[in-house]
Amino acid sequence: MDKKQTLTKTSLNQLFKDFNNLNVLIIGDVMIDAYYFGKVDRISPEAPVPIVAVEKKEKRLGGAANVALNIQALGANPILCSVIGQDEDGGIFENLLKKDSLSTEGILKVNTRVTTVKTRIIGNKHQLLRVDSETDENLLEVETKSLFQKIKKLITTKKIDVVVFEDYDKGVITKSLITDVVELCNEKNIPTTVDPKKRNFLDYNNVTLFKPNLKELKEGLNIEIDAKKISEIKKAIQLLNKNLNSLITLITLSENGIYSYSTNQQLHIPAHIRTIADVSGAGDTVISVASLCLALKQDEETIAKIANLAGGLVCEKVGVVPIDKKILQSETLLKLI
Repeated sequence: MDKKQTLTKTSLNQLFKDFNNLNVLIIGDVMIDAYYFGKVDRISPEAPVPIVAVEKKEKRLGGAANVALNIQALGANPILCSVIGQDEDGGIFENLLKKDSLSTEGILKVNTRVTTVKTRIIGNKHQLLRVDSETDENLLEVETKSLFQKIKKLITTKKIDVVVFEDYDKGVITKSLITDVVELCNEKNIPTTVDPKKRNFLDYNNVTLFKPNLKELKEGLNIEIDAKKISEIKKAIQLLNKNLNSLITLITLSENGIYSYSTNQQLHIPAHIRTIADVSGAGDTVISVASLCLALKQDEETIAKIANLAGGLVCEKVGVVPIDKKILQSETLLKLI
């Protein structure tokens, strides 16, 4: 990593401008986030549950596709690599990609899987229920090979500035896929970043930046950690690095901020005071911002500080929504200079 940089108004404005020149390959589990929004003013006579009078329905891109939307919102060019089903929801997913001007060239359609859909019921601005339609089985070996060939072609024929693994434990990312992609990226000096889940947690060897939240860190290492004791977090990261050998480890700590660890520097950045509406999708935003900053060779402190701001900002919105670049840029100038 580069040495610590001095943040100025000019350098930060240039950083946000330079986001526009980046191509980002995103590998991971994609899904449709469906929403029913309405009002609740009575209880059902059939069971002790609220009745939501639906006023609005929405379908949005979710999972790794939400990372693509965040990357796009920040001005960079996302290329999404994933697997969907040859089903009605798969068609809806492709249409959502086209609607948001996202490429489908990295999408593999198979008849052995269903397309993941998470349906959220929102009543009086509060989430009451979520219904999931999905499979979490690993891809078949032949499907993994087909997906890797798509990824390899994109990496070898386009200028890719950073590769993001967005893992939701739905089976698209397998150990062999991780190994092959990371090896290829390291050969070509392309940085890799990871937003992990439990299944593949210890398989992301030799990546550049590894970003679990505290819950994922606990589950991945099967240990207990007191979020308020930085010494315990540091010990857990040291244990993690014995397995993974990543250059930077970035731990999101919810209301306790973010902790960044590398051989150069360890620092804890507190959270900014926010009115929290919904934490859904915050991790997607954090990995998106961190990946772009990493691609532009920012130091660990700058990466952590801007990603921390971004994660907090999206928590002020209801539902899974991408970051607003202008708001993030103005907050960055206001709070980091």
